[in-house]
Amino acid sequence: GRDEGNPPLDQSWQKKSRPPSRPVTPRPAPYDEGHVRRRELRGRAWVIDGDTIAIQRIKIRLAGIDAPELDEPWGKKSKWEMMRLCKGQIVTAKLTGETSYDRVVGTCFLPDGRDLGAELIKAGLALDFAHFSGGKYRSLESTDLRQKLQFIRKKNAANKVLD
Repeated sequence: GRDEGNPPLDQSWQKKSRPPSRPVTPRPAPYDEGHVRRRELRGRAWVIDGDTIAIQRIKIRLAGIDAPELDEPWGKKSKWEMMRLCKGQIVTAKLTGETSYDRVVGTCFLPDGRDLGAELIKAGLALDFAHFSGGKYRSLESTDLRQKLQFIRKKNAANKVLD
């Protein structure tokens, strides 16, 4: 066999200006107030984390859910599940007109009508953010996950104070 780091045996890549690599994914555009005025975005989703995606280079915070941060337990699993759900799909984001930091807020749907936020909550990888959802997703979430994440977040907050 050949080593993982070696070029293809046929050397066809040498005719190109650089060796083969994975395609470059464009980074999301910086936050722009104009995005808030739009009501809907459609396109392929670039997954940032469990509750943030980008469509047409615009960052969208999924409305009404709270996924773990990437450095928290289940954070990477939450992102991977979002990637699995969005892979090869055209996602529709219905924007609320609200913003969260550098992101617009919206409810995102797959072509078959499934709500991405609801899917993550059903998978046990996000929580209903009742303050913003009005409890819309509460019946879908695992009580066990809510208790675990609240405990972990309190513990992490206490550790940051001690550091």
